[in-house]
Amino acid sequence: MEKKPCSESLTVKTSHVLPPDTNTHGTLFGGKLMAHIDDVAAIAAVRHSRKPVVTASTDSVDFLHPVKEGDSICVEAFVTWTHNTSMEVFVKAVTEDLLTGNRKVCTTAFLTFVAIDEEGRPIPVPQVYPVTDHEKKLHDNGALRAAHRKERRKQSKELAEDFGTSFPWTR
Repeated sequence: MEKKPCSESLTVKTSHVLPPDTNTHGTLFGGKLMAHIDDVAAIAAVRHSRKPVVTASTDSVDFLHPVKEGDSICVEAFVTWTHNTSMEVFVKAVTEDLLTGNRKVCTTAFLTFVAIDEEGRPIPVPQVYPVTDHEKKLHDNGALRAAHRKERRKQSKELAEDFGTSFPWTR
C-alpha cells in the first residue's frame, strides 16, 4: 500500500448553529458538537483508507469555549497517525461569531477509527506521513497516544467486567 500525506484526508464541515441545536443557555449541545466531530473524523478516515470505518475510540473532548446560537461551527479533521488497521484522526472545532468575525477554537479531540471489510473484520490501512510542522508534531506523538488509548481500553474492559450488565446494588 502506498503511503499518503496527512493532507489527503483533510475534511472540513461548517454549520450554522440554530435554535434546535442549543440548550437552555443558548449554546450548542455538547452531544451535537460531538456528533459533528465523529461525522467529520469518519469522513477523514474513509478518505485516507478508502474503506468503510468504525469509531474505535474518542479521546477526551474538552469544551474550551461556548458555541452560541447564531454562530457557525467549523469542524476540521485529518488522519495524523496510522497503525496496521487503525487511524488516529485529529479534530479541531472553531466557532465564529458571524456578525463580528471573532473566531475561537472551541474543541480539539483525537478519535481512532478502524477500517473494516464486508464482514466487519479489521483490514490494513495505508501509512500516513506528515509534511507540515503541525502535522509532524501530531504524528511524532501518535504512538504515545496510541499506547495511552490501549491502557485506557484495558481499564475500560476491566470496569465493564467488574460492573457487568446489572446495577451494582442488585447483584
